[in-house]
Amino acid sequence: MPRAPLATPVLLPDAYTPAVRRALVRADPALAPLFKTVGPFRMELSPLHSPFEALAHSIVYQQLHGRAAATIFGRVCERVGKGKAFTPQKLLALPDATLREAGLSANKLLAIQDLARKTVDGTVPPLARVRRMSDEDLIEHLTQVRGIGQWTVEMLLIFRLGRPDILPVDDYGVRKGFMVMKGLKEMPKPKALLEYGERWRPFRTVVSWYLWRAADLPAGTYTSLAEG
Repeated sequence: MPRAPLATPVLLPDAYTPAVRRALVRADPALAPLFKTVGPFRMELSPLHSPFEALAHSIVYQQLHGRAAATIFGRVCERVGKGKAFTPQKLLALPDATLREAGLSANKLLAIQDLARKTVDGTVPPLARVRRMSDEDLIEHLTQVRGIGQWTVEMLLIFRLGRPDILPVDDYGVRKGFMVMKGLKEMPKPKALLEYGERWRPFRTVVSWYLWRAADLPAGTYTSLAEG
């Protein structure tokens, strides 16, 4: 699963019930054996304290092993501040050398500084507004930040905000899970997966979670409807 919790995770709200899975199976019977194999839906959310902190965390973690990224992010927090003290103003006040000493690469330093500036100027909305914005508007706003692509915003939408209808079609695990579920010989193209996934609305997040689980299943433990 492509995430690293910042604090004690919380279970998703009651909207994610067995009734949702029954509705999904009616829309796409191919999901039935996947749901049965994986079992109950147990996705968890990591608390979202501020968009700036969450996105800074994402930037640091990009292309790094979880433990190494956690060490670097911890060092950044030691220099900037922890919790509510982790603000864009404090980050921008620090010399580049101080942040580089924390372990940030040149590209990540530029990205996190751009994030801080765009948080100050309002391009990155405050938390209260983020909670009210649509998925599409958040993707449009947040991808203006250097180093923040659609996939990163989708992970925020799923694992921090608990949005119910996100299908990250560029995610390797989601595409591999679909290949397993359908008994395909190769992973689908993102466009094809997006088109197929229309039948899963408005609960594509639930399916995404199960596809990640499918991608992790040991070989030979799953039989799709196509294979059965």
